[in-house]
Amino acid sequence: MKRRSEKHRIGAGRANTLAVKALGAVSILTLLAAGCVVEPVSAPRRGPSYETRRPVSARESRSVDPRTADRLQRIMIPLLRARNNPRGANEVRIGIVRDSSINAANAGGGVFYLTTGLLERASDDQLRGVLAHEIAHDDLGHVAKAKVLGAGLNLGVVLLERLIPGSSAVSPIAGTLIARGYSRSEEYAADRHGVEILRRAGYPGRDVMINALTWVSRASEARGGGGGGFLSTHPATSERIDALRRLG
Repeated sequence: MKRRSEKHRIGAGRANTLAVKALGAVSILTLLAAGCVVEPVSAPRRGPSYETRRPVSARESRSVDPRTADRLQRIMIPLLRARNNPRGANEVRIGIVRDSSINAANAGGGVFYLTTGLLERASDDQLRGVLAHEIAHDDLGHVAKAKVLGAGLNLGVVLLERLIPGSSAVSPIAGTLIARGYSRSEEYAADRHGVEILRRAGYPGRDVMINALTWVSRASEARGGGGGGFLSTHPATSERIDALRRLG
């Protein structure tokens, strides 16, 4: 009886081990099915760069709430469809950086990063204007100028179509968003094309873009940043607004 009992305990232990391994495999498959893509963090290239606030520990990371997931899809999908080269929600990946700065960036290949500061403080129209500008950079084929540093951490981005309201498919990235400046001509081109994308999507493009730029500038100055974050990578805001006002 003693030997049978020992064999039973050994058998049960092996079964538990297999169950844990199987559960791990299911978890990995679930992440893949949810569209999560893990990419290595890379160091910034040489040259001037502009970064958001300090990196944040992984302990401060929380899942994206249902309203944010729904909001991003509702705002971004019409803009993506209005591009010269439309992208579906299954071709666009989103990374949210836990950072209080107001910032957004195009990382190339349909990957966009947004800070929690932008998402928490922008109205829908303000967010729409900022995103239209970044989507325009991607549509025009401008070389990506954004990276995320995470102090040795890996970062995850998720397909826009997999940002299911109520799910925890993506959590804000604990890291620092680095955005490098485009040329002046590229910035003005992205402003103009962003206006056109907004118009195609059914919005008053010029007004939305001007209001977004004005808000970001004032919000950044109020924080003592003097136009930091998103505006750090662009020409003077007043010049951009003047150029937009001259559009027909």
